[in-house]
Parts: sequence; structure tokens; C-alpha cells
Amino acid sequence: MTTPTLLPRLTAAFEGAADPERAVAMAAYMRDQFAFLGIMSTPRRALSREVTRGLPKPSGAELESVVRACWALDKREYHYFGTDYAARHIAVAGPDFLATARFLVETHPWWDTVDALAAHVVGPLVTAYPELVATMDAWARDDNLWVARTAVLHQLRYKGRTDATRLFGYCADLAGHPDFFIRKALGWALREYAHTEPEPVRAFVAAHRDTLSPLSVREALKHL
Repeated sequence: MTTPTLLPRLTAAFEGAADPERAVAMAAYMRDQFAFLGIMSTPRRALSREVTRGLPKPSGAELESVVRACWALDKREYHYFGTDYAARHIAVAGPDFLATARFLVETHPWWDTVDALAAHVVGPLVTAYPELVATMDAWARDDNLWVARTAVLHQLRYKGRTDATRLFGYCADLAGHPDFFIRKALGWALREYAHTEPEPVRAFVAAHRDTLSPLSVREALKHL
């Protein structure tokens, strides 16, 4: 089993690299919503490679076990490890893993994990299992803003494979959303698609300027 081997390695490595002074600054940057060990991203990823070296690829069940175990730990770096681990091994996951992804999105939510989960976990799952598109449609209407943000951003890395009708539909439906994180996500998703198809994005923004927030418009047109 992967989890009983990996978790002790992970906690020993991360705890050994903890920097309490840096942890205070990292927590402050995240508005003191999470406790940190104080490990910056580059050394954290290096430690993660050491921790997983020599371990076999997990099964789908083991992948779920590892990420849920990471989410049960209280330091934010463990959530980052779980996110990266899920993204790295998402190919072993079946469509039922989307329920686990939702649990991760809803538990200890903030943009730092949610955005990575959207683009690198949920997005690949939907590509692999097209029947999950209907779930994305439901998520886009969800009252939980992080779930809705995930739906908006799940195509972020699709480029030419983007379902433009769906993307524009989500953006039109959520254009009047009052929350900053949704408005930012709309603009980001549109801006990313504009790298591939600039003219449809220009046309969409022009047609919806009266309903899109200034933030969404500014983000969408930033590089056009």
C-alpha cells in the first residue's frame, strides 16, 4: 500500500524542513486562513520528489487515500503535496474521483489549491471521461463559489480543445456574480482562451460588457 509508506516519509521530510519564521509570513500572505510549516515551493517540490522516489504508481484507490490523508493534516504544505500528487497521477483515477476532487475543493478552500485542482485534476478527468461534462454544468450553478470557480477554470489548459460554447455559457451565466473570486475566474478563463482564439473572446466581451464586471472585462482583454 502506498499511503502507509508515503505518509511517514512525507511528514518526516516536511517537518524536518520547517521554518517557523517563514511560516508566519506565508500564513499572513494567505490571510492567516491556514497554518504553514514555512517551506517555499521550490524546496517543497524537491522534498516531494525525494519522498516519492522509488514508490510505485498508486492505484486509483491509493491515490484517493493519499490525497485525503494529506487533507487531514493541518499544515498547508501537505495540501499542496496532495494537489501535486493528484495531478501527477490523475491518469490512474476513474470518473468517481471527481467526488474526491469536490471534497478537496470544498475542504480548506482557497485559490492556491482550488485553481490547481481545477486545471490539473478536474480538467484532465473531464477530458478522460466526457460524461463528467454534465457535472461541470451543475458545478457552474453551485452555491459554493469554489465549486463554481472550479467549473469555470477546468478548461484552463485545454487551448484548442476548449468547448467555447460551454465556456462562454458559464461566463454569461455568472457575469453578474458578486464575488471577487468568480469575477476574477471569468476573466482569467476568457484571457487564457484568447491566447488560442482571440476574436471570439473579443466578440463575447463586447456583447456582454453590460453584465460582466469591470474586473472580468479587464482580465479577459489584458493581452488583447
